[in-house]
Amino acid sequence: MRRKIVKKAGKHFSIADQHKIIQEMISSGCTKRAIWKKYTGQDEEKGQLLRWMNKLGYSPYRPKKKATLGEANLPMTKRIKFKPNKKSSEQEFELLQMQKRIFELEKQLKDAQLKAIAYSTMVDIAEKEFNIPIRKKLSTKPLKK
Repeated sequence: MRRKIVKKAGKHFSIADQHKIIQEMISSGCTKRAIWKKYTGQDEEKGQLLRWMNKLGYSPYRPKKKATLGEANLPMTKRIKFKPNKKSSEQEFELLQMQKRIFELEKQLKDAQLKAIAYSTMVDIAEKEFNIPIRKKLSTKPLKK
């Protein structure tokens, strides 16, 4: 026996009925107006179905077009909303700490490079002024005992 369609005003449908109506609209390809009239008897739905879709997490409704070559009619899926959680804020904090650490290490590297240049320059000047070799020559062999 077929169940009789009960016509109600839009705001009096249960959540389960709202899901059922939206899924029928998506799967059948009928217009919003046709579905609304079927369930309420009213000619205009005034955006109620879209509000239900947003509230229940469905993707934005786009009426089905005739399929063209290479186009597939895929069923709509529920929209996944991003909710910032504790992990993402912890990750952001860790990222900021890492960026700060990188900045500090780059600063230390620049300081070390400047010190190395200053030391090399000082040795060069000392070798010229005092006429003595300070740097170890690379081609020398170690002493044998």
